[in-house]
Amino acid sequence: MKKVLVGLVVLVVLVFGGLKIFEITNYGGTTYYTKITNTGQRVTNRDDEGNKHTIYAYDLPGFDERGGLQQLKFNANRDRPLRKNAFLKVTYNDKKGVTSWESISRSQVPKAALAKLE
Repeated sequence: MKKVLVGLVVLVVLVFGGLKIFEITNYGGTTYYTKITNTGQRVTNRDDEGNKHTIYAYDLPGFDERGGLQQLKFNANRDRPLRKNAFLKVTYNDKKGVTSWESISRSQVPKAALAKLE
């Protein structure tokens, strides 16, 4: 009975460990900071049912906390462009590109990145 229980615990740990590694390699990444300097490129698509969806595509430079440059291409799935001069914290993955972004205040941007953005 102990062997079955130990085996089950080991199996559960391996499964959750594997899922965590998958998440990190596919959705984790390096944090970059960027500033919205344009309205982006408006793209309107239709889904299979004919409904319109508008996105704004951005291609902006991003800088890590030490000032290292990375070109960032990402979309904002909104009916309007992102606010000009807004600062974003972006997660960039080498395999998938930008996986997430969030709006932050100017004071949250590291000094090295802020110096390059302004």
